[in-house]
Amino acid sequence: MKRSSLLLMSVMLLLSMFLAACGNSKTETPAPAAEGEKKPTEEVKKEEPAKEVSLRVFSTFGGTDAARETFQALLDDFTAKHPNVKIDNDTMSANDDGFRTKVNTDMNSGNEPDLLFYFIGADAEGFVKAGKVVPLNQILDDNPDWKNGFIPDALELAKQKDGNIYAAPLTGFYEGLFYNKKIFEENGLEAPTDWDKMKKAVTTLSAKGIIPLSVPFDQSHYLIEHTILSAAGPEGQNKGLLDGIDPNWEKAYAAMKELYDLGAFPKDAATIDLGMAGNYYSEGLAAMILEGSWAVGGWSEETRDNTSVVPFPTVPGGVGSGNDIVGGFGSGFYVSKASYDNADKKEMTIELLKHLTSPDSIQKIASANGGTPAAAVEATGLPQVSLDGFDMAAKANSINAPVDSKVSQETFSSLRASVQPVVTGSKTPTQAIEEAKKTEDDNKK
Repeated sequence: MKRSSLLLMSVMLLLSMFLAACGNSKTETPAPAAEGEKKPTEEVKKEEPAKEVSLRVFSTFGGTDAARETFQALLDDFTAKHPNVKIDNDTMSANDDGFRTKVNTDMNSGNEPDLLFYFIGADAEGFVKAGKVVPLNQILDDNPDWKNGFIPDALELAKQKDGNIYAAPLTGFYEGLFYNKKIFEENGLEAPTDWDKMKKAVTTLSAKGIIPLSVPFDQSHYLIEHTILSAAGPEGQNKGLLDGIDPNWEKAYAAMKELYDLGAFPKDAATIDLGMAGNYYSEGLAAMILEGSWAVGGWSEETRDNTSVVPFPTVPGGVGSGNDIVGGFGSGFYVSKASYDNADKKEMTIELLKHLTSPDSIQKIASANGGTPAAAVEATGLPQVSLDGFDMAAKANSINAPVDSKVSQETFSSLRASVQPVVTGSKTPTQAIEEAKKTEDDNKK
């Protein structure tokens, strides 16, 4: 019995030692790490820095453009929010014919800007058809807040012939016959609202050494646009030249010659450009000018305060109403296909596009250049002449895209080249339009 008791006690002692050993071998759970302290088994995840992105934006917000500084500020706002993005603000003046050449060269040579601010219509047909820019329809649909920021008319007028939207509109424009009310009043003249009043103003002012209508012959864009619309009316202007010659187009050139014979234009109209024509008006040396809403901000304060605007009157024999104007949403921001297909650029290019065409940005640009906002916002701080322009547009019988959006660039160049020979008598209006028609036909072959 004694041996058995001793054996039992030995077994129990061994068992207790085994259990104690097992208990000591358990893994203890470490205490929670203090806030901010690295846990023993946790790896620190490093946040990858945002990749550097360089974007080039080409626009006409350069030179003396009234919205130049506002546009630069919008770009600065974007880079402040996205410090990894660098933007090359590449600009030229819209009055510099070289900007069309630059755009065409860049788009055809693989040097497309990431965002391009350019005309909608015939000017863009070449690079649109070549697939150099992307349709924005799906991008707009995928971003309903952005899409709904535009007024519907702005997006509708931004469509190309194929029904797609390639350019996001910013501000629209109106063109008209701006006149210096002070000069007219001092010379006992009525506003040039019809052809007889226009002729009287020209003869009266010319006799007193005041330039009646400041236009150049080479860069005769606005003179051509207004006289053709006045002579051919909206229907005749909008159909261009592809389906034949509207004889009313010839009346437009005949009206130019009549104005020239009355002494309407500057004596150096053959050598000045749009910039110098604008200077003559701004300095009070000219009583009238054909221009667009963007020009107002570049005039002297005195001239701006004394200016109003009316539709160009119906030319003799023309079928226009005398209340048809040139205007609309004729330009916008294009996204290059190369940038859209670039994984490193795509996201920031679209974000920049949305930023530049947001209602807030549209409001700022419209307030700077007096353009018609592409969003339901109100431009502020505008001079009375800009308000007169909005009123003119609101009361117009029709608002039409410029004639240079209805014909090829080569055809419009032909129309421009004919202005001086027609007004000086070395070419007839009929010859001018026939030459333009031939150019249009050759260009479409």
